[in-house]
Amino acid sequence: MQLDQATTEQLRDWETSLTQEYQQFKASGLNLDLTRGKPSAEQLSLSDSINEILNSDLSNESNTDLRNYGGLDGIPECKRLFAGVLGVKPEETLIGGNSSLTLMYMAVQFGLYQGFGDLAKSWNSEGRTVKFLAPVPGYDRHFSVCEHLGIELVPVALKDDGPDMDAVEQLLKSDPTIKGIWCVPRFSNPTGTVYSDQVVDRIAQLGKIASDNFRVFWDNAYAVHSLSNDAPELANLMDSCRKYGTEDSVYLFGSTSKITYAGAGVAFAGMSKANLKAFTHHLGMSQIGPDKINQLRHVRLLKDADGITEHMRQHAAVLKPRFDIVLKHLREGLGGTGMASWNEPQGGYFVSFDTLPGLAKEVVKLAAEAGVKLTPAGATFPYGKDPANSNIRIAPSVPSLEEIDRAMAVFVTCVKLASVKQRLS
Repeated sequence: MQLDQATTEQLRDWETSLTQEYQQFKASGLNLDLTRGKPSAEQLSLSDSINEILNSDLSNESNTDLRNYGGLDGIPECKRLFAGVLGVKPEETLIGGNSSLTLMYMAVQFGLYQGFGDLAKSWNSEGRTVKFLAPVPGYDRHFSVCEHLGIELVPVALKDDGPDMDAVEQLLKSDPTIKGIWCVPRFSNPTGTVYSDQVVDRIAQLGKIASDNFRVFWDNAYAVHSLSNDAPELANLMDSCRKYGTEDSVYLFGSTSKITYAGAGVAFAGMSKANLKAFTHHLGMSQIGPDKINQLRHVRLLKDADGITEHMRQHAAVLKPRFDIVLKHLREGLGGTGMASWNEPQGGYFVSFDTLPGLAKEVVKLAAEAGVKLTPAGATFPYGKDPANSNIRIAPSVPSLEEIDRAMAVFVTCVKLASVKQRLS
């Protein structure tokens, strides 16, 4: 039934039946969790051979004793392997610990306090407020980095092809205190958006538009995380930057957190040689070298670009049925009702769902009371404030297929019940 075409009597009947259905869910004692997009145990097990893969053989192409200090930017073969994922040259690549978020936090902190080496002084040295553009809905941990470091976030809309570039360019031209923009360019968190070639090209030119020392934070977390072979590809940002001479304006990040072990992977960053020189200098004040043995383990496991592709096909075989269940419930339960809209991603870890304005918090509350935990409403916006109170991020990777099926039945009922009650009021 189309919500806005229903009579008051029909809405009341609908409310009664939905309330009964909802109470049955509450009484069933469910305890299901769709809150975080992390790999399931089944996915983590795909990499279990990494534990024995070295067999005490630590030989490597540079004949380095990997057990010792040093190698701040990573071993050559690991740099070569993941430079391809980022779309940069090996000499523009740094291999870190297990967390790309750590590298991103450091990059922001260095920009804020330590500066950019021979390129420029710190943002704080300008004596002004520092701001970042935040495409929304977006990744809550990006926002948390800025909030923690006292950087003001300026929301811009994330459209079907990427950030609203007209708005981005206008803001950069008018406000010299904007020093960065967060981007998740392929299968964005949470919308699944893949930036178009045109958007990537315009982002590459931002270094010519923005104020001094502006940086694009290109978090390509889902670069190889497609759910099908025909998922859209992403244009190479650094290649476009070379065309415009803006290589110094971008930082690129990624990790194996959703490729191998989430807690024991490797992170990597790509940047111009000038940026890398400054970054490694600052990094060297806090560490002497990363876990190079773990880097070698990853090279032995994944081998090359074809090896990564094949490994990710196994991940897709685990993930896609989970997404299929989510989308089946949304299409069959809410399609044609006028109560909601959602994306149908071709990769990544999330489904982005929008209720009618003003209902996201109520739906999350109803679901929690029925035993289904969801990411808090507003989490995909800076400071946890969704102006429309409509966006909900659904993360189906961890629960079993049966658990997702039950959780989505509850979710659809909650959306319907909240929507009908709002219409009646």
